[in-house]
Amino acid sequence: MTNSINHSRRRFVQGLAAAGLGSSFWLPVWARDMPQAHTLRGTSFDLTIGESPVNFTGAPRMATTINGSIPAPTLRWREGDTVTLRVTNRMAHDTSIHWHGILLPANMDGVPGLSFKGIAPGETFTYQFRLKQSGTYWYHSHSMFQEQTGMYGPIIVEPREPEPFSYDRDYVVMLSDWSDEDPRRVFEKLKKMSDYYNFNQQTVADFWRDVQQDGFKPTLQNRLMWGDMRMMPTDLADVSGYTYTYLMNGTTPAGNWTGLFKKGEKIRLRFINGAAMSFFDVRIPGLKMTVVAADGQNIHPVTVEEFRIGVAETYDVIVEPADEPYTIFAQSQDRSGYARGTLSPHAGLVAAVPEPDPRPMLTMADMGHGGMAGMGHAAMGHGNGHHDMPGMDHSKMGHDMMRHGNGLSHPPNEADNPTVDMQTMAPKPRLDDPGIGLRDNGRQVLTYADMHSLFEDPDGRDPGREIELHLTGHMERYIWSFNGRKFADAEPLRLRYGERVRITLVNDTMMEHPIHLHGVWSDLEDAQGNFMLRKHTVNMPPGTQRSYRVRADALGRWAYHCHLMFHMEAGMFREVRIEEGAVS
Repeated sequence: MTNSINHSRRRFVQGLAAAGLGSSFWLPVWARDMPQAHTLRGTSFDLTIGESPVNFTGAPRMATTINGSIPAPTLRWREGDTVTLRVTNRMAHDTSIHWHGILLPANMDGVPGLSFKGIAPGETFTYQFRLKQSGTYWYHSHSMFQEQTGMYGPIIVEPREPEPFSYDRDYVVMLSDWSDEDPRRVFEKLKKMSDYYNFNQQTVADFWRDVQQDGFKPTLQNRLMWGDMRMMPTDLADVSGYTYTYLMNGTTPAGNWTGLFKKGEKIRLRFINGAAMSFFDVRIPGLKMTVVAADGQNIHPVTVEEFRIGVAETYDVIVEPADEPYTIFAQSQDRSGYARGTLSPHAGLVAAVPEPDPRPMLTMADMGHGGMAGMGHAAMGHGNGHHDMPGMDHSKMGHDMMRHGNGLSHPPNEADNPTVDMQTMAPKPRLDDPGIGLRDNGRQVLTYADMHSLFEDPDGRDPGREIELHLTGHMERYIWSFNGRKFADAEPLRLRYGERVRITLVNDTMMEHPIHLHGVWSDLEDAQGNFMLRKHTVNMPPGTQRSYRVRADALGRWAYHCHLMFHMEAGMFREVRIEEGAVS
């Protein structure tokens, strides 16, 4: 009963925004005066990690904060400077900060157990590193579930050289998800019932509707195939708006974060997805957005009306508003809620808030099983065996797959593996696919294929070898992994310092995974193997196969993981070791 009351209360607050009652004058006391972030500039910083009271839904809770705010303070640095950050832990348990996308020495990366031992209660740890890049990035905890409870903030590294685009005003738009539930409890629920938060299950009425549309046999066969994959076509997000309140710069939809502008100004919006588990589809009705940077790196400008931002990705856009208010609308991928704010020429003005789009439905083609409707259950692949490819070397990489050539194979460890519930049979890069729920929606939607870095391949060498990794999991057991091995059971991936490697990822699961390799860039290739786009986080929709090049130019032990927090915690995590002469 308590959960339904809190859910109703939160929906009431979101409803205020939808009704145009977004100013703080109309908000109940508990929804006002949330601790707001501020900007810190320079080269020397003192950051204090502690617990602070918050109230996003009418239910008081404790959050994990940096300097008392959600998000944490925006850190503005300058390319070429050396920054020093003294981080003090005022909590009763260990903590850490990871500087996402920032190139730095391994011992400054902030991953407990790999980079350093963590920051114990009462201790101060000093991070110090020189900035080798510019752009929009972010920072967050890499300890347990602290990121979910509020510990994240923006980073802006100002460039030394003039940028290839102009603007008059600059705003960070940081998106995140908040739950009043203890994230440990959320994780326990997912382990017991992976679809606990999916309230969009198909019904008997849906079955008979599909029978009328498609016929009885195709409909039954479709349901049986989904049953074989132990999932529903509505399984788009593990955690939904049933428990999440979606925030924009730490503000609820009713709180209506507002960025002011003057008539005729160009505005740079730095979008950061600092959520634990949520993808967002972002648009500003009435305004086109020119995307000028992805993951902090400048690209050839692309003008769109909407984009999907995966967890941990960043996109910088330029907009040119007229003299009127506009709603910044970021709906969750499963359409169970949204974050919302306003761009306005004057305080207090609001624009209409659109209704969320219809709930998307997965198809067999989305799962990498296109054209397989008549092939029966075995086509789905539940550890259906494998074949070795010529040149495959199981003696390295902890027996992970080595790939020499263009063939696709499933790793031996996927076969008859009780922690792997499906394999994709026909993966494609699908770089030009806007994504599930965004196709043919009447708007111009950004795709990876639209984006090209302003520079050529920064390395220039062909990869000396290839590594193929499969994203694997078991939805019912809520186990996630690379190549069918959870982190606890896997050997590190070993790279030789200075080598150029191609990594090919194949998503054998039904979920979308944003994959982040610490310490080095991921240079995404197009479908023909040409350098296309430099990123730090590569999103992998279900049934896709995507490749990127890595220059192993950072010695040390690095994390490599899905950036969906509960997936990482459930095993989709590897250690990458870059060592002198480690691999021949």
